[in-house]
Amino acid sequence: MSDDQEFRTERDSLGEMQVPADAYWGAQTQRAVENFPISGLTFQRRFIRALGIVKKAAAKANEELGLLESEKADAIVEAADEVIAGDHDEQFPVDVFQTGSGTSSNMNVNEVLSNRATEIFGGEIGTREIHPNDHVNYGQSSNDVIPTAMHVAALEAVERDVIPALETLADELAEKEGEFDDVVKTGRTHLQDATPVRLGQEFGGYRTQIEKGIKRVAATRDHLGELALGGTAVGTGLNTHPEFPGLAAEYISSETGLEFREADNHFEAQAAHDAMNEAHGALRTVAGSMNKIANDLRLLASGPRNGLGEIEQPENQPGSSIMPGKINPVVAESVNQVHKQVVGNDAAVSAGAARGEIDLNLYKPVVAYNFLQSANLIANSAAVFGERFVGKLEANADHCRKKVEETMALATALNPAIGYDKASKVAKQALTEGKTVREVAIEEGYLTEAEADDVLDPRAMTERVILGDD
Repeated sequence: MSDDQEFRTERDSLGEMQVPADAYWGAQTQRAVENFPISGLTFQRRFIRALGIVKKAAAKANEELGLLESEKADAIVEAADEVIAGDHDEQFPVDVFQTGSGTSSNMNVNEVLSNRATEIFGGEIGTREIHPNDHVNYGQSSNDVIPTAMHVAALEAVERDVIPALETLADELAEKEGEFDDVVKTGRTHLQDATPVRLGQEFGGYRTQIEKGIKRVAATRDHLGELALGGTAVGTGLNTHPEFPGLAAEYISSETGLEFREADNHFEAQAAHDAMNEAHGALRTVAGSMNKIANDLRLLASGPRNGLGEIEQPENQPGSSIMPGKINPVVAESVNQVHKQVVGNDAAVSAGAARGEIDLNLYKPVVAYNFLQSANLIANSAAVFGERFVGKLEANADHCRKKVEETMALATALNPAIGYDKASKVAKQALTEGKTVREVAIEEGYLTEAEADDVLDPRAMTERVILGDD
């Protein structure tokens, strides 16, 4: 705080606190700001939005149940709509590394909504005419609000960000699958020459990886759709109307357009975060798929003259500050780096989800933050990877054709015609003498030129052959 900053006095159960005069937060938030100068990291937009959605739904449910006056509920809803829209993101300064239940963040949103709703109600900030605990937090606990916000934010991130971006990447890969279907190239296993494959077939493999990744991520919807709200402190639902959880879940579903429901078991929903762990595992898997694809494309584009050079990468930016004309696969490299961050995040999420003693998991903030960071990184990198790298790739068809004719792996197609031993001899002789498999097979009298044209057709080798057919 600067020396010339103006303050007002706010109070909580521990006494008075000096709060910046222009802040909507109150005493408990200010205590958290001073208690946790840990990382400078604060919660992402998705999580703040989710907190607003939860509080809006709670106010509407409590109003419908006759537990909150309509005028006060309306003011809370209006204030919550502003939080949902992002109008007050600067009012959420609490560090991610805080109390493990996320109580500081719950009270942060309670206080912001209390003061803003009081203002809307016609009162003065700090008077708590709409009380942060008695009104905004009515029938709730940090222990059920924070895991509810976690699931709302996570499912919105999956549905609105991750899946659409992965679909963009899958579409770009599918486009190249078709475009490159006629390009026959040398296959590689163990990074050594293998039998021919079409470049389009390889891209079809990449497309399928991402499509399966979408299904894996989408499969987490059901468990993320369960909401802890209504369990209050330990899962018993103390001080909560029995209809509140289901009603609030309906309002949250209406607000988001996604399917949410009351948790199957409130004790599980608050004491464990297996759903978040499961969902992040799906994110980690798809980040690994993207990493594999990015690595492959870097290899296929290596060169341009002294590498594989089978595809030509886009010239996104100069690659070197010292080597003129050098172009690097910078977008693919960013995907590689995202994967490493997601793997690190997964370690934090899985470790946090596996802990927490008895009735409450106490790693909620770090699980939430790392999940949302991974979702954001994957969504952004998938979209950029698809649009700025994959979509701009070109096949070096002539180079692929030349190299596939030279590969020793063509000898594999000789097995049905002349047997493994003779085919092996042809391959070794071709390598030693610097000749093609075709040339040696004809010279040694194993095949006529016409037979060689038929047996050693690289394009035909990329399709399954039914042995024994005439």
